Amino acid sequence: MQIIQGTTEFELCGKSAVSIGKFDGIHLGHQKLLGNILEQKEQGQKAVVFTFDPPPSVLFGRADDRELMTKKEKRMAFEQMGIDVLIEFPLTVQTAATLPEDFIEDILVKKLHAEYIAAGPDVSFGDKGAGNYMLLRSMAGRFGYQVEIIDKIYFNGREISSTYVREELEKGNMEMVAKLLGAPYGISETIAHGNSYGRTIGMPTANLLPSAAKLLPPRGVYYSEVFIKERKYAGITNIGYKPTVSDNGQMGVETFIYEFDEDIYGEEMTIRLLSYKRPEKKFDGKDALKEQMMKDIEEGKAFHFGS
Repeated sequence: MQIIQGTTEFELCGKSAVSIGKFDGIHLGHQKLLGNILEQKEQGQKAVVFTFDPPPSVLFGRADDRELMTKKEKRMAFEQMGIDVLIEFPLTVQTAATLPEDFIEDILVKKLHAEYIAAGPDVSFGDKGAGNYMLLRSMAGRFGYQVEIIDKIYFNGREISSTYVREELEKGNMEMVAKLLGAPYGISETIAHGNSYGRTIGMPTANLLPSAAKLLPPRGVYYSEVFIKERKYAGITNIGYKPTVSDNGQMGVETFIYEFDEDIYGEEMTIRLLSYKRPEKKFDGKDALKEQMMKDIEEGKAFHFGS
């Protein structure tokens, strides 16, 4: 996958099928939208995702800048889906002031050579977000591209959106999050050294230091699945500050991996959170913590492998 970032000076070779959006979380609604541009690859068009970096809501201070997916995670997901080109268009006060008509002509037509554009009914672009799907349609005849407006997907009578996913994530409702995303919520990072407390008591853990840009569920213990070197394992994960054994105030994601004993420091790891078990707490001492960890691990065995 080609990634174009940090520049407004680019031009693609050949014709493209384009989708515009933030794609935070790449939930089922996003997947439906992206599926349409991927289908156009059969017609010889490149599947192109166009995003703004940072998103308009962040640039203008209207939203929490933490995201369901970090830039790294989003890139990985797009590549796995088969996207050919990802454009992370630099959004500044100056570029945000582009007239919507100029955005269509100068970027979609002249830079991307768009023959097909898939968008949701709430797509917005250009100065003050004034560009919308009606403008895309009205200019299609002039520039010779096809526009398809993709209907939203609903679950339990509510539109699937990044906001919906965030609300359920912040409740720790991982089962609902998985339904909205089409897969369990993931965290991908490089495995880092921790304080090695788990190893000293025979329960070694793999530690991730999540990006400050990553939106996390409530602190606590979760049943999880783990992916390392394209292999899948069962796990149990703690998200939090480990208050019993650490006072550095650093948020960590610590996972015990069942039936696993390899040196994996420095490897990339993805964990997917399946179900919330209990909140993080500070124990009276390390013995009490060890006892609870052993209990968590045993209960995790029942969750993953049956009683």
